[in-house]
Amino acid sequence: GITYLDHAGSALFPDSLLKAFTDDLRNNVYGNPHSQNISSKLTYDTIEHVRYRILQYFHTTAEDYTIIFTSGCTAALKLVAEAFPWIPEGTKQPSSRFCYLTDSHTSVVGMRGITASMNVLSVPIKPKEILLSEKNRLPAEEQNCMTPHLFSYPAQSNFSGIKYPLSWIQDIKSGKLRPIKIPGKWFVLLDAASYVSSSPLDLGVHQADFIPISFYKIFGFPTGLGALLVTNRIAPLLRKTYFGGGTAAAYLAGEDFYFPRKSIAERFEDGTVSFLDIIALKHGFDVLEKLTGGMEKIKQHTFALAHYTYTVLSALKYANGAPVVRIYSDTDFSNPDVQGPIINFNVLDDNGEVIGFSQVDKMASLYNIHVRTGCFCNTGACQMHLNISNGDIQRNLQAGHVCGDDIDLVDGRPTGSVRISFGYMSSFEDAQTFLKFIIATRLSKSDTDIPFQSSVTKLMTESVPDDHPSFNNADKLCLIPRISDRELRNNSSATKTTVSWQPPEAEAESIRAAVSETAVPTCRRGGKPITVTNIYLYPIKSCSAFEVTEWPVGNQGLLYDRNWMVVNQNGVCMTQKQEPRLCLVNPSIDLKKKVMVIQAEGMDPISVSLEENTGKEAVICESKVCSHRVKTYDCGERIADWFSLFLGHPCRLIRQSSDMKNRSNQKNTKGLASATNISLSLVNEAQYLLINVASILQLKEYISARLEEPLEIEELIRRFRANIVISAPESFEEEEWAEISIGALQFQVVGPCSRCQIICIDQQSGERNKEFLQSLSAARGRKTNFGIYLMNQTSRSSFPDILSVGSQVLPVLKENTEIQPPTSSEEKYSG
Repeated sequence: GITYLDHAGSALFPDSLLKAFTDDLRNNVYGNPHSQNISSKLTYDTIEHVRYRILQYFHTTAEDYTIIFTSGCTAALKLVAEAFPWIPEGTKQPSSRFCYLTDSHTSVVGMRGITASMNVLSVPIKPKEILLSEKNRLPAEEQNCMTPHLFSYPAQSNFSGIKYPLSWIQDIKSGKLRPIKIPGKWFVLLDAASYVSSSPLDLGVHQADFIPISFYKIFGFPTGLGALLVTNRIAPLLRKTYFGGGTAAAYLAGEDFYFPRKSIAERFEDGTVSFLDIIALKHGFDVLEKLTGGMEKIKQHTFALAHYTYTVLSALKYANGAPVVRIYSDTDFSNPDVQGPIINFNVLDDNGEVIGFSQVDKMASLYNIHVRTGCFCNTGACQMHLNISNGDIQRNLQAGHVCGDDIDLVDGRPTGSVRISFGYMSSFEDAQTFLKFIIATRLSKSDTDIPFQSSVTKLMTESVPDDHPSFNNADKLCLIPRISDRELRNNSSATKTTVSWQPPEAEAESIRAAVSETAVPTCRRGGKPITVTNIYLYPIKSCSAFEVTEWPVGNQGLLYDRNWMVVNQNGVCMTQKQEPRLCLVNPSIDLKKKVMVIQAEGMDPISVSLEENTGKEAVICESKVCSHRVKTYDCGERIADWFSLFLGHPCRLIRQSSDMKNRSNQKNTKGLASATNISLSLVNEAQYLLINVASILQLKEYISARLEEPLEIEELIRRFRANIVISAPESFEEEEWAEISIGALQFQVVGPCSRCQIICIDQQSGERNKEFLQSLSAARGRKTNFGIYLMNQTSRSSFPDILSVGSQVLPVLKENTEIQPPTSSEEKYSG
């Protein structure tokens, strides 16, 4: 099953919530709340009941707070920035300031864009600075200034899980603490989105002026719904320019006259609220209380899991005493009042070097563990904990790294980290599955045999303390599943796997030395020529390869390579990551008959015309491949039924349209500066993928030794799903090439191919084996690069371009030094 450890990203919803909600919708008719009929009145009354329920949940009343429904926490923050009664620079009055803690979500920092447009200055405050702000107390004569200022801080950091003191609210409002030394009246925005997912918030005690929240963080469903809780003391001061449906008491279309509704909520809820989603909240509160007994129990339960995981994780050491992880924390995980259920870390090798978060994420996916990686929309905390300077951020951007991508290391330094987080549905089994994954993939037998690791073994076999609640079986306590010493050294998977990403140190050094020696090829005169040994195309994306000895080259790569793809009922591209059985679908192309024949065991063959369906019956649609839009058309019901029957669930076959005028898949491929107009098929990165047999052989020896069973080279070649296979003399020398020519064809090297879990799938059986990606990671150091991407440079020949097996490959080094072609009689040319 899945081990979900991204509850700070989103909670998971229980079946009972969906059932209660859908039963409600089946049994009641809910109309637009702006109408006056019976069904609309029911909707309005239910929404008001939910408002009351939210206030009750936060221990406050309608006398003190108003609930304004928004599309989420971000929309609530934007509303505050737009409506706060700022006094801009340049007036006779002292001007306002917007201050925010640097350990804040992007959506908080982004408020400064609105304040800047209003000529209001923004001031970032570091966490340590606020603790020293008592020095900013004003003299008595300046304390009567009423200029409004706003200070925003998170109740809980979404990066490290630290809980900032709720006492700051009153201290800042009273003037005991001042973010900056300036006269005026301070209001407090408490970003509670992360905090309220696992901790109770009492607004009767901690009366912040603005509290933005997102409900999916608490319940998992519905998404796209949040709220702004605003104190009634400041609500009348909020300003609003736009007015939408439902917000006006009266207005004129022909004159500039508008009178707002009296209710603050109705005044700020433009248009019809998402009323069915709001109704779902009622069931969210009911189910959460029934399953857990309340937020205080959730707080204790999730903290117990985080404390346990932190204790074991921080104790893991290599045989040389080096830590396995570097944890980014502001606390020692000893108190649930100051630490939430979030652990942020980077994995290290035994030399103390960071293993990129993208690599860790790939490995976790092999174990069906879902984590979060990157900077988590909190650049300030990321910079603080990872010691990333402002200049580093700008240099990383110039190097091609943007928020949310998989560029995890720049010049050997991490650009982000790994985050795990627990929710009320999490169990100790989840925590142990994660810890077993770290142990299995990082520690060898010699590491787990060392004496000081015994304390970890003890922790991994202890029971849950009696005072830690669990929700696995009503209110009963659950025991941590015991893990034997043998399991610490061997991952107990149904498929035989290894226990580390990297080999023992002596073996690792020999592998690194071998790679280092062969990484830069030397010029060889009279040596063995480099030739093409195999050519594969993949007519249907993620399906089986079609091997040929020669094949035409089109403007997108090999003709018909990845021109089709299988999509699910929602039109989303399916790959072997989600559906390994796709590799059992065998397409072949008959150029003479102009058909593609699709075969699979137990199924009658079916054919698809190579001629594009340009008739009226063609259903044109837009799809996405790796976030890039492509124009496609549906191949019809007959093909859809065939794939649905074979795969066991509804799906369809679609084909990329050749209508270049309507295409939007001309991708800016990474590593190729001039590729803005490069035409691609349904590939992920580039037109061609090339691998080297010598590199395969070196990897084969290593994997075979770890598997303790023979491995056929043909099987390994197929796992890497290349278009072009070559036989170069040295392993991995292809990584030093800038350009290559094959026969009359010229190719530019785009960059290395970073591998994912698809290489773990046996292309003949569809079975998974984690060992292959782990072995590749171990053999290549801290990356999973294997093979290089190529782009075809424009041919000046008037003849059709053909790629053939046996053709000679002439590479050019990155230093622009051409490797001399061999001069022996063994030279072999093929058109």
